[in-house]
Amino acid sequence: MKMRKGVSPRDTRRLMKRMGLSMDTMPDVQEVIFKTSTKEIVVEEAEVAVLDLKGQRVFQVTGGKVTERALFSEEKPLVIPEEDVKLVADQTGRSIEEATQALEESGGDLAKAILLLQTMS
Repeated sequence: MKMRKGVSPRDTRRLMKRMGLSMDTMPDVQEVIFKTSTKEIVVEEAEVAVLDLKGQRVFQVTGGKVTERALFSEEKPLVIPEEDVKLVADQTGRSIEEATQALEESGGDLAKAILLLQTMS
């Protein structure tokens, strides 16, 4: 059985250069934060390697302490455009107040608001 000889760091750099790949470290990184719509992941004492392959950059993050925390989104108040209110009122023959209330109940959905008012007699 033949054992493979390891590749020296110098040969590795040459091979990477031939492939158009460069790799550097990002200095002085204190923490990295990944943010999704529902949570935040924080990597403290992070080390970041930046790989550049023909214009595409890849960030490799390694680090010590990893913490996750949920993000709480604040409910935004429903804003109903005046045109929507007028449209619902015109389509159903109801008052502006009734159209506004139906749009609020339907979450701003025009079709649901119209159906709601048409079913109420």
